[in-house]
Amino acid sequence: MKKVLLIAAAVSVVSLAGLGTASAGDLTKKCKSCHATDKDKVGPSFKNIQAAYGDAATLASVLESGFAVDDRKVAAGDAKWKKKAKVMTGQYKNLIKKKVKKGKFTYQEMADAIFAK
Repeated sequence: MKKVLLIAAAVSVVSLAGLGTASAGDLTKKCKSCHATDKDKVGPSFKNIQAAYGDAATLASVLESGFAVDDRKVAAGDAKWKKKAKVMTGQYKNLIKKKVKKGKFTYQEMADAIFAK
């Protein structure tokens, strides 16, 4: 019985240790339904996003400031993406902003995850 309890405790510690660190894959898991690394899908590719913003800090500042359509460099440079901006506004509110408020990750961590692709 003592051995079973020790194993259960060890599993709990290992599980809890991973809670505070989210990988780029974890943060962008739901994003991948609309974005791919190298090709445009419903939304622009991560590579196109990287090219538009230049670095993660710039993207993080746009995310943090509210992700206004006029501040989105990809949408501003291409009418196709500007038309689709409403979809991302909803996704931003539900998948990014709410989770940042809950302390799941920061805007900088999200931007870093996008730039890690």
